[in-house]
Amino acid sequence: MAQGLQLSQRLTQSLVLAPQLQQSLALLQAPTLELKALVEQELQQNPVLEENAQEEADIQENEDVSDGESKVESPDLAEPPADVTGEGQERNAEGPVDEFEAEFEKLVQLDQEWRDHFAQTNLPMNASAEDEEKRQFMFDSLVANTSLQENLLNQVRDSALPEDQWPVAEMLIGNIDDYGYLKATVEELAASTGVEAEKITTVLKVIQGFEPAGVGAHDLRECLMLQLERKGQQKSLEYRIVSEFMESLGKRRIPEIARGTSTDVDEVQAALERIARLEPRPGRAFLPDNDQYVLPEVFVVKSGDDFTVTTNNEHIPHLRISNTYKDLMSQRENSAEVRNYIREKIRAGKFLIKSLHQRQQTILNIAREIVSRQREFMEKGVAFLKPLTMVQVAEVVGVHETTVSRAVSGKYIQTPQGVFEMKYFFTAGIQTASGDGMSNTSVKDMISDIFKNEDQSKPLSDQEVVKMLKDKGIVIARRTVAKYRTELNILPSNLRKVY
Repeated sequence: MAQGLQLSQRLTQSLVLAPQLQQSLALLQAPTLELKALVEQELQQNPVLEENAQEEADIQENEDVSDGESKVESPDLAEPPADVTGEGQERNAEGPVDEFEAEFEKLVQLDQEWRDHFAQTNLPMNASAEDEEKRQFMFDSLVANTSLQENLLNQVRDSALPEDQWPVAEMLIGNIDDYGYLKATVEELAASTGVEAEKITTVLKVIQGFEPAGVGAHDLRECLMLQLERKGQQKSLEYRIVSEFMESLGKRRIPEIARGTSTDVDEVQAALERIARLEPRPGRAFLPDNDQYVLPEVFVVKSGDDFTVTTNNEHIPHLRISNTYKDLMSQRENSAEVRNYIREKIRAGKFLIKSLHQRQQTILNIAREIVSRQREFMEKGVAFLKPLTMVQVAEVVGVHETTVSRAVSGKYIQTPQGVFEMKYFFTAGIQTASGDGMSNTSVKDMISDIFKNEDQSKPLSDQEVVKMLKDKGIVIARRTVAKYRTELNILPSNLRKVY
C-alpha cells in the first residue's frame, strides 16, 4: 500500500459545551466586580440590551420569569432554549409573523403600563455641570505613588554628586530591587559596564546615604549595619551582634551570642529587641498598594433568633430588552433579515438575563445551606465551625458538586463574625472522643491559642500539644500539629525560646 496523505471521513461522539452553557458557567464563577465587567462587555456587543434602574429590576425580573420560553435549570444541567438558530417558519400575513413575534406582542402588552410609568419618573441620564466638575476634580486629585527608583533619582539630582557621575548612579539605582537591595556586585557591574570598580564603589557609598536608611545594601547584614551606622551606633552591642554573629542571630542562639560577646543573656535579649525594630526591607514603604478589596456576595444578618440571608444585588447590573427593539420586532414592514438579526440578539439577551438571575439564586441557595449547617459558628465564632463538604451542600441545593465549587469560587460572605471567603466553610473534619466531628479550622485555631498562651521561657513541643488536645477529646497526630503550626507561621520550640 502506497504511503501518503489521504482524506477520509468518520463519525465520532464527543462532549462539547455549548457557547451559551459556557457563558452561564462563566457568569456563575465570576465574582461581583468581574461579573460587572463581563456584563458591560455584553452590553457593548448586544444592542438590544440596556441597563435599567434599580427600582425597575424586580418588575423586569418578574416579567422574565413569567415569559413563555423554556426555563433554564442550574448551570451544570442547563440546556439551550429552543429554536436558538432562529429558523422558525413564518405564518401567513393575517396572524403573527412567527411564534417569536407572537411572544413579543404579548411581551409589549404586558410591559406597557410600567414603561409609561417609568418614562415619567425616571431621572435624566445627563449629570449637571457641577456634578461633572466635581467628578473631574476627584480624578485630577488622584496622585500616583512614587517608586523607590524615582525617589532615589530625585535624591541624586539634589545631592552633591558631580553630574558626570550621575550616569553611574542611575546604573546602580536601576539594579536596586523594590525592597532596596543591590542585586549585583560591584565587580559584576564593573565588568558589564566598563566603569572602574573604584568609581562605582564611591557612587554607591553616596547612594547608601540616601533615604530610606539601608538602601543599596547587598544583603540583610549590610542593610542592618547601614541603619545602625546612620544612628551612630557603631560601638553598640547591636552593631557587634549584626556584624559578627549574624548566623547565630538568625537561629536565635542567644547563649552562643552571649558567650561570644562576653555579656549576659538579658543584655543580648534586649539588644535583639532593638535590632527587631530595624527595617529589613528599606524599600517596602514605596511598594505599590497591593491590598485587595473584597465585595461580599452574600449578607448574613441576625434577625431575632434566626439569620436572614440575602445576596448583594446592588452591584449586579440589572438588564432588560430595549423597548425600541421590541417595537421593531412588532413592525411587519421590516425585512426578514432585520427580524432574524433582532431575534438572535434578543434571544441572547434573554438568556443572559436568565443566567444572571440563576446565578444569584444558586449562590443564595448555597449560602442558606451554609448558614443552616454553620449556625453555631454564626453565633459563637470559629471554635464552633463544623466539618462540611461540597457534596453535602450540592445534595440539598439540587445541583452538582462542581456547580457548588464554581459558585463559591472567589466569593465572600459577610457574617456576624466578619467577612469570610465562602470556601472557608468547607473543611475536613477531625473525629473527637465523643464521636462528633470538628472542623480542622477550629482545631488550628485551638493550636494557635495554645502556642499564644505558652510560657516563652519553656515553649511547648508538638508532642506536648498533641497531649493537650487529647485531654480535650481531640485525637491528632504529631505531624498534623507540625503542619498546622507551619501554616500558622509559628517557629519550632527551639527557635521560640526566650531566655
